[in-house]
Amino acid sequence: VQLQASGGGSVQPGGSLRLSCAASGFTLETYAVGWFRQAPGKERERVSCITSREGSTYYTDSVKGRFTISRDNAKNTVYLQMNSLKPEDTALYYCATNWASVCDWFRVGDYAQAYWGKGTLVTVSS
Repeated sequence: VQLQASGGGSVQPGGSLRLSCAASGFTLETYAVGWFRQAPGKERERVSCITSREGSTYYTDSVKGRFTISRDNAKNTVYLQMNSLKPEDTALYYCATNWASVCDWFRVGDYAQAYWGKGTLVTVSS
């Protein structure tokens, strides 16, 4: 069982990146998936979450209108499209699931049962 985030890199402000969260060893389709980030010296921050069935999405206010979460169940992957990137988006990004089909755990910050994948670094700098 593994979650692996990829797609990070260095971009200039205003640029775009698409992150991928690929699952192996289990079917990601059944579960809601959240994206998180942690900047140097800061606490972990919720970014976005997508439910398993309806594909309902949630975003933290700072990324609304700029980031889009989606999933491709055939590829067992969840994506985070990040546009209009800002220096404050610089962080280690990683995905997680709480083995639930909905994003309640993400919205209330209940990570007791969460499984965390390895992250990918995003650097936004001119």
